[in-house]
Amino acid sequence: MIELIEVSKTYLRGPEEILALKQINLRLAAGEFVAISGKSGCGKSTLLHIIGGLEPATSGEVIVDGHNLARLPDQELTRFRRDRVGVVFQSFNLLPLLTLEENVALPRVLQGFSYAQAREEAAHWLEVVELSHRRRHKPHQVSGGEMQRAAIARALINRPAVLLADEPTGNLDSATASQILELFARLHRDWRQTVVLVSHAREVAAYADRVLSMQDGVILQ
Repeated sequence: MIELIEVSKTYLRGPEEILALKQINLRLAAGEFVAISGKSGCGKSTLLHIIGGLEPATSGEVIVDGHNLARLPDQELTRFRRDRVGVVFQSFNLLPLLTLEENVALPRVLQGFSYAQAREEAAHWLEVVELSHRRRHKPHQVSGGEMQRAAIARALINRPAVLLADEPTGNLDSATASQILELFARLHRDWRQTVVLVSHAREVAAYADRVLSMQDGVILQ
């Protein structure tokens, strides 16, 4: 489902080259829940972004859901990111002037669906994440955990092949973080959703099928 072959990523910082990923080889099965852990700066977020097509690898091949990302023209890569990948960020990234329902519906509208159909689907996914009672609220009117649930619903509305989460509990207290991790586990269990989650929190190991540890741009296990 996801295969990385000899993937490296290099950044330029002035005249200096920073090697963020070093010849990563990785295979993830469809329907798997994989957590990637490691200290800040180890390359785990870079790896997640490359899997999602959010940034290109410097070398190597990235194959996701049958698509070789390096070979996709720009327009096809944009459609791939929109239609086949759901991304959940630490900072929620909800639009403040929209209700939670409108935030969740937005990706469907951008795909060309009618607003009525997009809202109907948004209502369904808000129910899945147990947030129907907040659908008319705006982000500033709900808690951090509720904002993250809405962000997860928004990432799911296009029924992505893979759900990527970049430190999704980083802005939450420990009790709320556990609830969000349990939600990811339930989505994986009940919907067979493929999940790749980046976190430095040790407790994520209790929810994932397997945990990969990273250090200095390489996967240790």
